[in-house]
Amino acid sequence: MATENKMVAPSKTALPPSSNDSLSVFSTIYRFFKKVSIVGVVYLVGYMQWSVAWLIGPVILSVLRDQWRKESEYRRNLAKTAALSSEKDVVLARLDDLPAWVFFPDVERAEWLNRILLQVWPNVNSYARNLLKDSIEPAVAESLANYKLNGFKFERIILGTIAPRVGGVKVYDKNLSRDEIIMDVDLFYAGDCDISFVLQRIRGGIKDLQIHGMVRVVMKPLITKMPLIGGLQIFFLNNPSIDFNLVGAADVLDMPGFSDILRRCIVEQVAKMMVLPNKLPIKLSDEIPTVDLRMPEPEGVLRIHLVQAQNLMKKDVSMLGKGKSDPYAIITVGAQQWKTKHIDNNVNPRWDYWCEAIVSSRKSQRLRCDLWDWDPGMGIQNDDYLGRCSLDISQVVRFGRLDTWQTLQQAKHGKVHLRLSWHSLSSDVADLSHALTERLLIKTGDISTAVLSVYIDSCKKLPNARAQSKPDPYLQVTVGKKTENTAVQMRTDDPVYEIGYSFLVQNPEIDLLEIKVLDQKTGSQLGQLTYGISSLLKQRDLSMLVQPLMLQKSGPESKIIMSLQLRILKEAVREEDCDEESLAEAPLAPAPPTVPSAPLAPLASDVTDGVAAKTAPEPAPNTPPSPEIEATELKNIDDHNPPQDNVSQKSIPLETIEKEVDVPQEYEPPGRESPKLVHRTSSITTSAGEAGLGRILLSLRYSMQNQSLYVVVHKIMNIPLKDPTNVPDPYVKLYLLPGRSKDSKRKTVVVKDNCMPEYDEQFEWVIPLAELHSRQVEVTVATHKGFLGGSPVIGQVIVHLNQYDFREARTIWFDLLPESNPNSRD
Repeated sequence: MATENKMVAPSKTALPPSSNDSLSVFSTIYRFFKKVSIVGVVYLVGYMQWSVAWLIGPVILSVLRDQWRKESEYRRNLAKTAALSSEKDVVLARLDDLPAWVFFPDVERAEWLNRILLQVWPNVNSYARNLLKDSIEPAVAESLANYKLNGFKFERIILGTIAPRVGGVKVYDKNLSRDEIIMDVDLFYAGDCDISFVLQRIRGGIKDLQIHGMVRVVMKPLITKMPLIGGLQIFFLNNPSIDFNLVGAADVLDMPGFSDILRRCIVEQVAKMMVLPNKLPIKLSDEIPTVDLRMPEPEGVLRIHLVQAQNLMKKDVSMLGKGKSDPYAIITVGAQQWKTKHIDNNVNPRWDYWCEAIVSSRKSQRLRCDLWDWDPGMGIQNDDYLGRCSLDISQVVRFGRLDTWQTLQQAKHGKVHLRLSWHSLSSDVADLSHALTERLLIKTGDISTAVLSVYIDSCKKLPNARAQSKPDPYLQVTVGKKTENTAVQMRTDDPVYEIGYSFLVQNPEIDLLEIKVLDQKTGSQLGQLTYGISSLLKQRDLSMLVQPLMLQKSGPESKIIMSLQLRILKEAVREEDCDEESLAEAPLAPAPPTVPSAPLAPLASDVTDGVAAKTAPEPAPNTPPSPEIEATELKNIDDHNPPQDNVSQKSIPLETIEKEVDVPQEYEPPGRESPKLVHRTSSITTSAGEAGLGRILLSLRYSMQNQSLYVVVHKIMNIPLKDPTNVPDPYVKLYLLPGRSKDSKRKTVVVKDNCMPEYDEQFEWVIPLAELHSRQVEVTVATHKGFLGGSPVIGQVIVHLNQYDFREARTIWFDLLPESNPNSRD
């Protein structure tokens, strides 16, 4: 029986306009002048005897633009339809944006919350309009001015009637302090907004605005009086994805370029407001001091060393064809961003670039590295994209140090070399000497040894910069090379700021905190404060809470009320809950082990042993493992690939000796206990698989936050050597099925003359949750040593994604089988 409420997904073609619109005078005049303009352009080209390229070029650009806009509009229509529909209709229609609870049991349904949001949306609508006008507009105008685009101003802001939707709520109930509640909200907004703006006297508009991201809500502290919660802290864990459609006169600029600039500026301003380490605090009880909500609470510092990149794409064009590239990198952690210098004419650049990120949520935040080819012009929009990589910071926390080569995504080829270390925070002054020693050993001037958290409450009795008029004061807060500016408080000599910042400190014994109080209108200085950070080393808990300090070069009673907290960086060590057994059995080395190809570190996953039962004899019960098995087990531990008890798609597990071991998980949220996994000790190094073609080790994981499937190709074992004089040059080719296309093709490097190659290359596909369980990954192993330059196939495996639980990564041994469809080769 057909479901009456079943939602019909919108068609890719737009609905015909209404009869009133089609018969309107303005529409008729517009179509008339449009036809006249086209005929006039063609006549002008012929009259001036210009090349036909002047005519064909704009047509090609117009077709490409229409295709790009058509795909974007289709995605926006799907999202808008999902936002308008009930939860039941969305599930029945199987749209791209299925709620998270469909696939993740630990995420709760939140349809009741969607009903509340719909009811309060008119009130939120009014607040959002004021926020866009007062905060976003001046910030975006300032950002666009950096691209020589001046005069940005909102003219009309209507957010429409479609309220945001919550795809699911996850509440953490373990490993928390008693006075807080933490929950993650999968928030998606696809509204029918109507926003108009002016930019350089060009009128344009924004429609079909969409925002999607994971929002964390921290309720703390819990109190014994109503409303039982002292305050809220709301923030995005990582930068949200933002999309929109430009209309009006700016419609001609709605292509990758101007729209990318505008989108980037909007994302930057959202990040400054509520992307970690920035938070949006809301005070609910007057009994709670504001400092408890707004004082920064970093968990640690991620030290990043971007070493080099290899085999990048060649984007520049020279006289002889493809030249090289001028690569540079942009590193992003939440709202923090760094940019390296560009290196001319080099596809194997070496930067040796160091930076440090203050991390406020080590189990949720991600590091992202984007590579670009520098081209002179207005800005980054003219540069060519060379690929990106990303990894979970929780992996670095688990191992303390991480030295890894990351395969670039959205690129044909290329790798980037990252060295990362995690530093927790300490209030023990004794740790400072070790941090200073480590800074000297690294031999770079930008490495810090401590983190200073600053909370500025208010200023009192500031002098008047103008006669008979109160000032418009704001603060400049500086530590080292970093300066933060507060918002301007209009016409007051007792401004209230209630804002907090975190600064990296290179040497607390000599560094200074400098605060200047400035008047916006006159630019004059109303006072300043110079505070020696070394004073905090003598304070209890290295903190100074809510103290009034006298301002210098100001009025006789002028003061600033603030709080300070200093924390020392501790050396990188493994997390306490790291797998003790793996650590004990790992070979001794001066440095911690290298984990290949995050975010799918093999230690963070299940490894399935897929050896066929007929390939090895069954050991007798209660007998110790053979030396061969013991050697194999140690080999697996060295490679961080402990095999376990899941069943491969194409094979039958071997009856072997089993023991339980604790395997550290890639991401273990509070409340989830580490599962006990079965470690099989069967020999994987001597088996050539069920078909005798070898075996391949893959890791698979799906990221709900990024809507991406990650596959890591680790290694291949025991490729058959039929001719000793012709050793294969194996490589791995991957396709996302169904719908084989060049866009879904991925390929590893070629390993010369090797029957047991190792790759550790990671690949990514963006797949909506709704499509994930109907997809397969085709993995083909081939060799470059073929007749007349061909690439004969060694073996193949089809990975059916509907057979796996994607809450955790899976690392699995697959038996290579004969090629299933030889006619599908490209």
